[in-house]
Amino acid sequence: MGTAVGGERSGPRYVQIADEIVQQIRAGVLKPGDMVPSESELVERYGVSGGTIRKAMVEVRASGLVETRHGKGSIVKDRPPVRLRSSDRFRRSLRQGGKAAYLAESAQSGAEAKVSVLYIGPMDAPEDTARRLGVPAGTQVLARRRLYFRNGTPTETATSYLPWDVVKDIPELFAENPGGGGIYARLEDHGHEFAEFVETLQARPASKAEATELALSSGAPVVHLIREARTTAGVVVEVCDTLMAADQFIFEYRIPAAD
Repeated sequence: MGTAVGGERSGPRYVQIADEIVQQIRAGVLKPGDMVPSESELVERYGVSGGTIRKAMVEVRASGLVETRHGKGSIVKDRPPVRLRSSDRFRRSLRQGGKAAYLAESAQSGAEAKVSVLYIGPMDAPEDTARRLGVPAGTQVLARRRLYFRNGTPTETATSYLPWDVVKDIPELFAENPGGGGIYARLEDHGHEFAEFVETLQARPASKAEATELALSSGAPVVHLIREARTTAGVVVEVCDTLMAADQFIFEYRIPAAD
């Protein structure tokens, strides 16, 4: 997509048109379920050729905000946000009830959740991850990378890094499905009782590769979240590096006022 400088959009005309349509969707001018104006309507509105409009619609479809229905045109997708309740989603009772955090979140919003496992296996710990885990950079850890979907739309990617000496005797953590309650339940089954989860969030534009993976327009806002799972023994047994489509989430935190 083009960029705005001094109020003027740069780039080819079809990119400018695509940017405008995407902004109309994000601003709610075009709402979920609305039809995007037809090619002939857009030709008349913008005073350009049909070829230019077709190129613009390729860009709009690449944003992941619309879907094309044969014989009907393009319709704005329904992308309701998931509300994250940090004080609730990692409750031990949920894990004991067999619900991992993402599935619990999606169920609360009435959405259909799906998880696609992209990789499970050994990996050299990245520098920042190693620091958080308290091991030297390059130390072998177990990596579990997933892509999460809600109602068929990709919403986030997450990679969990776990110390090898913690996981080597927990075979479920090497399986695609670690069982009810997810990896946290398996860790607690093996004596790693959690005391707290510490999260750091940063909002930024998506890279081209990230936008492709999450079906976003290039440069769309994402939330980069890093979570440390700390046990009652003061050990970080997981660092989870997550990238989230910003328009899919509302963050809600409960902050105690008392000591």
